[in-house]
Amino acid sequence: MNSRPALGKIGVWTAALKTDSLPSAQVSEVAAELDELGYGAIWLGGSPSPDQAGVLLDATSRITIATGILSIWDHEAAYVAERHAALSAAHDGRFLLGLGVSHSALAGERYRRPYTAMKEYLTALDSAPAPVPASQRVLAALGPKMLKLSRDRATGAHPYLVTPEHTAEARDILGKDSVLAPELKVVLDTDLARARATARGYLSRYLALPNYTNNFLRLGFEDADFADGGSDRLISAMFALGDAEVIRARVDEFLAAGADHVAIQAVTDSPLADVPRAEWRTLAEALPLDKG
Repeated sequence: MNSRPALGKIGVWTAALKTDSLPSAQVSEVAAELDELGYGAIWLGGSPSPDQAGVLLDATSRITIATGILSIWDHEAAYVAERHAALSAAHDGRFLLGLGVSHSALAGERYRRPYTAMKEYLTALDSAPAPVPASQRVLAALGPKMLKLSRDRATGAHPYLVTPEHTAEARDILGKDSVLAPELKVVLDTDLARARATARGYLSRYLALPNYTNNFLRLGFEDADFADGGSDRLISAMFALGDAEVIRARVDEFLAAGADHVAIQAVTDSPLADVPRAEWRTLAEALPLDKG
């Protein structure tokens, strides 16, 4: 197995730090603060390009920058390999390429045979003039087939919208050597009813995507759990709701289940627009970060 990426135990997952969402100067300022706070990685969501990840790399000196995830339908493998090589060389190998097949609702007619398409994309990365090493890529993986591919042709997996139970199952499939870095949504609010409403408002968009609902069914949920933005049972399983201590306890559950790293997504009432700096600062005090 190739050497593992330096992720630390805790990272930040956010789609807000993209230069098509915020001015590059603000993106750079926030990224630099996350680096200072001691988080191990920034997972840039929202199907980012390598160059958007490059803005974060330019603004930081220690933290790993990962795409969480780059859609294989949106970027040609040759271009991705070329940009990965350049960014990795310029930034001490701190660029981790997270790849995924996205969703049929987002990719449209291009979304055909996604598992085969991912295998072909990895082969294209392997055969590029400057190949992307398996040790520098992870796959968005939920089901057993993609988890096995993450084990065999990448350094590991970055599952999104999962539970500690899924993490334990994923670890069994991946084995002990592969990286397992699940994402965890958190609402830092001690008013449980309000926190659930915030979570439900965000989860509702994911309930229209079969990749996620099929995985929920594999985890033992039922169609009834998907109504009205998600049942209380589903919300409680997919989010950590409460104060920093409650969130720390859920993070510890993921780590105990076999996660190497947990990517925290702080959810607010406007999750696609907000940059939750106050939440990240609060969590930095409670979570096991490398404070240097």
